[in-house]
Amino acid sequence: MTQQQTQAVVFDFGGVLFNWQPAKLIQSILPHLARNDEEALQLASKVFQSFVPGSDWSEFDRGALSWDDVRDRIALRTGLAAADVNSLMEAIPPHLAPMPATVSWLERLSTAGVPLYFLSNMPQPYAVFLEREHAFLNRFIEGVFSCHVGQIKPNADIFQTAAAQFGIAPERTVFIDDNIHNIETARSLGWRAVQFVDAAQCQAELAQRGWLTMPA
Repeated sequence: MTQQQTQAVVFDFGGVLFNWQPAKLIQSILPHLARNDEEALQLASKVFQSFVPGSDWSEFDRGALSWDDVRDRIALRTGLAAADVNSLMEAIPPHLAPMPATVSWLERLSTAGVPLYFLSNMPQPYAVFLEREHAFLNRFIEGVFSCHVGQIKPNADIFQTAAAQFGIAPERTVFIDDNIHNIETARSLGWRAVQFVDAAQCQAELAQRGWLTMPA
């Protein structure tokens, strides 16, 4: 990689670096409420509300609601038992397992001297867990969690906060995220954004665009 290609790479966490499949999680934790894929998807939509800014879970991500607050709000809104919501919330940290192919890519980028940062919607308890449990996160120079700045993707302000905090130029920065709404916001702000499907696809697309290539 050359400095002319890209100045830095910013990674999302859930669905990119860490596993995030809420419907499958619900099926494993609440099988009595999600007996098939369709029921699991419907329940995931009710619980997480597609993570739309202002929704219960997004406010938890943003640090505006406590654990108890979001649990009780979701239970009241959905009719789920608070104990079931709590069980689901407690199961999320182990569900956020590292995705080996992306971790390997991250480590190779770090070894090659690429400046690495992260920008993730993440509630405080899970942010603490991930940073405590995964030493490979030390590969990042710095990162922004939504819970620490009171802002949330896909809103523009968190991208502006990240760019300022990292000291990067968006037009020379690659942003990788699995959520198309986050990608669209990043692109509107001048970032070199690529939607993540898997590590191989993302690497190939970045190389094709001439934004990021790894040495042989």
